[in-house]
Amino acid sequence: MTTDTDAHDPAADGWTLVEDKGFIAHVGPLHVRGADGAYAFQADQKHANLIGVVHGGMLMSFADRALGETAMRAADGANCVTIQLEMKFIDVGRLGDWIEIRPQVVKRTGSLVFMRGDVRDGTRLLASADGVWKILRRRPS
Repeated sequence: MTTDTDAHDPAADGWTLVEDKGFIAHVGPLHVRGADGAYAFQADQKHANLIGVVHGGMLMSFADRALGETAMRAADGANCVTIQLEMKFIDVGRLGDWIEIRPQVVKRTGSLVFMRGDVRDGTRLLASADGVWKILRRRPS
């Protein structure tokens, strides 16, 4: 569990808060760094599973958001929705970890964006994510 003395100062390292009143508000806060497009969060007690490490669902939600926002930028700002997301869990995230992902656009077609990213705590690889986002021509009703 993090304490005030060991908490990471995101702003000091160029991170800005991702503003969201929807689902991410419940599982965040998430941060984004404009310089390289990376996303991050600091693992806290609310992110824990039954054995006291970061829940896999949190890592998937985190990857989905980071890759999805990057897919929308790759689609020139068009809305995109996740049509496939695969996660491979490699190591555990621990409470207090500063967990990052640097999304990569693998390919963009006229209707799809293929994405990937590695979820890390520093150099330690926690998971890898691969997915496909559908570019929408109009907003969902």
